[in-house]
Amino acid sequence: MTGRQRPIPSRSSRQLTGAVVAGALLMTGCGVLPGASGDSRKPVTVVTWAPSGTSGPDAANMAGMTAMARTYARWANGDGGLDGHKLRVVTCDEEDTSVGAGNCARLAVKEKAVAVVGSYSRHGRAFMAPLEVAGIPYLGGYGASDEEFRSYVSYPTTGGQSALLAGNAKQLARGCDRVSLVRPDTLSGDGQSWLLHTGLAEARRPAPVDIRAAETATSYDDAAGRALTGAGASGGCVTAVLGERTETFFDSFRRLEPTATTVRISSVLGSVGQPLIDRTGGRDSPFEGAYVTGWYPDTGDARWNRMRQVIRKHAFGDNRIAPDDTGVQTTWIAYTALRSIVESLNEPVITAWKVTQALNRGIRVDTGGLTPELRWRYEDMLGSDSYPRIVNGKVTFQVVRDGKLVADKKGFVDVTKTLSDASATG
Repeated sequence: MTGRQRPIPSRSSRQLTGAVVAGALLMTGCGVLPGASGDSRKPVTVVTWAPSGTSGPDAANMAGMTAMARTYARWANGDGGLDGHKLRVVTCDEEDTSVGAGNCARLAVKEKAVAVVGSYSRHGRAFMAPLEVAGIPYLGGYGASDEEFRSYVSYPTTGGQSALLAGNAKQLARGCDRVSLVRPDTLSGDGQSWLLHTGLAEARRPAPVDIRAAETATSYDDAAGRALTGAGASGGCVTAVLGERTETFFDSFRRLEPTATTVRISSVLGSVGQPLIDRTGGRDSPFEGAYVTGWYPDTGDARWNRMRQVIRKHAFGDNRIAPDDTGVQTTWIAYTALRSIVESLNEPVITAWKVTQALNRGIRVDTGGLTPELRWRYEDMLGSDSYPRIVNGKVTFQVVRDGKLVADKKGFVDVTKTLSDASATG
């Protein structure tokens, strides 16, 4: 100690100090609305990335996802933000390349994002490592990479393509005597085959005829012929999961299919969706009558009404945003989850660490019925070697009727057992 005495405040300074303290107490009291001028709630920065289709002829085009993210921000900020926080959305063209994915991840770190939300990338190895180092959660991705279902910073809202394949097996088992599967000649394609095999076996159906095909082919006449032979003349089904090339395959299939056959076709959302059905003729589309397995309710379901209203009022005619597109829907659901998380925190400053803590501690997220209630505690996860981070093992069964995807079965169908069985025996 120095022995010096602290000066005694004058009466006027004591009055001023008391007024400031009283004001501070008043500003933090129950009467102050979140986000009011005295609340000092800081903006929440997030990043959404997706390829725009501009980097090459075979590049995926998911530009509707980044456009939906910006539309959500306009709507949210016009309505007071997220729990009073202005939502700052940074978007990035992932270019459908590993370099692009890595660059977008580094952008998220540079921008001090509290989360990467509702994004698409097939290059999980390139983007997940930078996020793990920075501790930035990856919330509600499209599920196009295996790392989304393995990394400890990933918080998926669906079971990805694995859940779709497991569900597709259950949907086909209800009415197909034999099934031909046309899938990519890749390691991930091998996994697709095993999932379909496991699901059909659970329903005591024969194993599918497994037909490998090149992902970049311009014609699938040979694969279509083998698929038709495998399915048989009647009572059989052909399911194809080739992403953007699924349409090309079914063009080949329809040209070869004899008019006397009654083979049912099938696929999963992401390979076949409402925009593709509309583009290929609606009720005259070759997909009329097809079975389709999805993650979410059908596009005409009333639970999508809020999203459609937001798009109409805040997208300003942006034709990249199709409300029936699965990518757009995924981004909407991810931002719905983000809102729920931020509101639960009720903090003036939101950080990546706080978001991660809320997720790990078991915050419950209600997406308005578009998914089951979501929760990411350890005990909520599937925990298998192949899919350790899946918390939502439910899908929907849909069918194309009069040119529209409609429910083939009400509600969600749980495929958790099929995923677990496939992981244990694969």
